[in-house]
Amino acid sequence: MAAVSQLSLIASPCVKCAVAVRYDDAARSTVSIASSFTPSRFAGAASSSSYGGNTKLSVAMRAVKSQAVVTCSLPHAWSARAIKTFGMAELEARKLKYPTTGTEALLMGMLTEGTNYGARFMRANGIKLMDLRVKTVELLGKADMYYFSAEHPPLTEPALAALQWAIAKHKELGRSGEISTALILLGIWEQRESAGHKLLSQLGFNDALASQLTSDLAAVPA
Repeated sequence: MAAVSQLSLIASPCVKCAVAVRYDDAARSTVSIASSFTPSRFAGAASSSSYGGNTKLSVAMRAVKSQAVVTCSLPHAWSARAIKTFGMAELEARKLKYPTTGTEALLMGMLTEGTNYGARFMRANGIKLMDLRVKTVELLGKADMYYFSAEHPPLTEPALAALQWAIAKHKELGRSGEISTALILLGIWEQRESAGHKLLSQLGFNDALASQLTSDLAAVPA
C-alpha cells in the first residue's frame, strides 16, 4: 500500500544540525524534509533549520505501491542530541556516497555525535564508530567513486520505521519530555531485516543488551 507518513520533531533551543536553513516567521524556525521513495529505496530532497526557540523538524515520506494513500501525522518532542544525530547520519551517508540515509547511517550518526546515551551505551558494549563503518562497507558495499550523494540523502523505509517505533515506544512507556537516542537505538534493533540490526548483531549487540537498555530507560536522558 502506498503511504505518506509525516513525522514532526521538536528540539530544544539552539539545536545545531548540519543541514540547510529555512526560516518561518510564524513558527520561528521550521525544518522540513520532503522525500519520495520507490517501494525499495527513497529519493528526494530536504531542508532544515539550526536556530530558534523551538526547532521543528517535519519529515514527509511517500511510498507508491498502489493507488491507495494513507496520511499519518506524528508530532513529538525529540532531544537536541537526537536531532543532531539525524544531521550526522545524513553526513555519514554522504561520506560513504550512499543515496539514502539508512539505519546504518543513524547508528553512525549516533556515534559521531558521541555524547548521546545511545552512543555511550554502544561504546560501553564494544561498538565503535570505525568498526561500524568498516562493517557497513562490507555489508552494503562501496559506492561508485563517481557517484555523489544528495545534500540530504532521504530516509530508507527501515530508518523511518525505526523512528516511528521510537515514538510509539515513548508513548507506550508513558514517558514525558523528549524522545532520546536510546529509543532510536532500540527502534533500529527492532527492524530485524535492516542493515542496522545486522550490523549491531555482528558487533555484539543482542536481545539481552536491548532488554538492559529498555530497563534503563527510566534514567535515560537525551
